[in-house]
Amino acid sequence: MRKKTDARVKEVYKGSIADEAGIVPGDIINKINGEEIHDILEYKFLTSDEELELEVIKNSGDVEIISIYNEEYEDLGIVFENPLIDKAKFCSNKCIFCFIDQLPQNMRKTLYFKDDDSRLSFLQGNYVTLTNMSDRDISRIIKFRLSPINISVHTTNPELRIKMLGNHKAGQIMKQIRLLAQAHITMNCQIVLCRGINDGNELDRTLNDITSLYPHVDSVSVVPVGLTVYRDRLYELVPYNKESSLEVILQVEAWQKKLLRKYGSRIVFLADEFYIMASRPIPSYKHYEGFPQIENGVGLIASMQEEFNQGIKKLKKQIILDNRCISIATGVSAKSFIDSLVNKLQSKISGLEVKVHAIKNMFFGENVTVAGLVTGKDIINQLKGKELGSELLIPATMLRSDRDIFLDDTSIEDVEQALKVKVVTVENNGFDFIDKVIGTNNIDNLEE
Repeated sequence: MRKKTDARVKEVYKGSIADEAGIVPGDIINKINGEEIHDILEYKFLTSDEELELEVIKNSGDVEIISIYNEEYEDLGIVFENPLIDKAKFCSNKCIFCFIDQLPQNMRKTLYFKDDDSRLSFLQGNYVTLTNMSDRDISRIIKFRLSPINISVHTTNPELRIKMLGNHKAGQIMKQIRLLAQAHITMNCQIVLCRGINDGNELDRTLNDITSLYPHVDSVSVVPVGLTVYRDRLYELVPYNKESSLEVILQVEAWQKKLLRKYGSRIVFLADEFYIMASRPIPSYKHYEGFPQIENGVGLIASMQEEFNQGIKKLKKQIILDNRCISIATGVSAKSFIDSLVNKLQSKISGLEVKVHAIKNMFFGENVTVAGLVTGKDIINQLKGKELGSELLIPATMLRSDRDIFLDDTSIEDVEQALKVKVVTVENNGFDFIDKVIGTNNIDNLEE
């Protein structure tokens, strides 16, 4: 009789341990070494032994016992239909700064799903608040030795955190973080900074509390709150401007100097947006110490600049293209940076014409300036009728990770048809930027 479980196999990587053991899509992994699987954490923990005995329910309904000897502790190569093997945990908070609460109506349902699941932190790098975690849940993380975990802290002031997250359980954050630190679990922490609420003295308090747990708290990112035009009946928040962004930069720089002297690491890093809003230069590549939170918008520009500099050195001294004319669409905040990269390429390459278009975010509101939140309809409306050349380059961050779809459900094909131009996505690295601007058909013949 089939066990009701979500541990059903969707895919098996060719040549993997599971493939060689005869596991196929549709099979259900029922037990490992005699223990039932309740979620992906238990699966990963139970498969970390050298000797494994898998109880597998086949498509036919037959039960097979498969013995595996995994001397190298390799991943078995199984992808489950439900990546968590369990239902995702909903967010129980009512954060005053929640971006999902600021979305317009009638978007696809998946965009309104608020997860706050520690398992997604390990699998996908999501940030979790820990407010829906019991002592037992914390103990499971410690038992399974799962690191790192990404935590949305925001403030360590119990009363303020309860207010900001709208959850009476939110005040236990330091107790939870200390328990994880005592168990040597590595943490990356995030602070979404709300002007006049958790900045200033409150930011000092938070940084003092969590950086004292270094090296278990490995990094801390400070990012500005994102505000859209859809904030009717929501908590009144004020966006950061040039002056207030500069205040944050100076405050964090003082902490970085102090922490660098004490621990040999800055620990705390600012999102690129703060430097852009304050019209301050982005710190150097070395400043970010390996970019522990680059996926959180921290050091993206410095990383791309370094890769671009390395890539441009590999190009031949004199390059002549056959009148290549293209356009680039990006967010308002990245416009000057992309312009600087294009100017360097054009100074080295003859026959290359590139037009950079900053797309104002009319969908979410002009306070939103990052490229990753630009929508397809805004691109169409603002570029229609313009000479775009043979290709329109866009950053891949504008699209869903699994499909060629923008946040407003406009597809790449929709943009191509409306603008009569081929759309090419560019990954967030300097090497791919050079390749796509020059043209992938040309690049092999242009390198030294």
